[in-house]
Amino acid sequence: MKFLEDPMQTMGAGFALAVLLIVVYLGLTGIDAGEADWAQLILRWIHFLAGITWIGLLYFFNLINASFLKSLDGPTKNIVIPKLMPVALKWFRHGATVTVLAGVLLYGHMYHRGGTGAVALAIGGLLGIIMMGNVHGIIWPNQRKIIAAVTAAAQGTPAPPEMAQWGRSALLASRVNFMLSIPMLFFMGAGSHFR
Repeated sequence: MKFLEDPMQTMGAGFALAVLLIVVYLGLTGIDAGEADWAQLILRWIHFLAGITWIGLLYFFNLINASFLKSLDGPTKNIVIPKLMPVALKWFRHGATVTVLAGVLLYGHMYHRGGTGAVALAIGGLLGIIMMGNVHGIIWPNQRKIIAAVTAAAQGTPAPPEMAQWGRSALLASRVNFMLSIPMLFFMGAGSHFR
């Protein structure tokens, strides 16, 4: 069970288990593998996985991390922020990008083949695109400056006076995304229920 000690190995094991269970499922149900719309299945799976990563981190940042960081003193922040935030924000940014790209491809694939719920999914997708714009246009650029400033502060360089504004801009954009995620998730789930 050594693979459980490394998250990347654990994720690899999860993908391998999924493939095994798909093969078992097809065997048990008698469904021919050629009957499935594999492009749609794989795009939807990627969309879900990336979306859970992205929105899970969005909720972590808004419900846990923001108040936690406020509770820390300056020297502790100088240790925590440079270690935690670059990695968390990397998964956050890439989760947003992969979610939106897979969603756009999935939307195109589904409606090329006559899917339903197009308007509901378009509303959810538009909200997701706005949210991704906030991630790449506001949250990440400001967080990158904060990480650099905090890293420099740990070496004795005074924090720049604009750092508080960077944090506020990133926080407000993150809160907008947090708010938009609620209707976005509704419309993404509602697409198959609205005809």
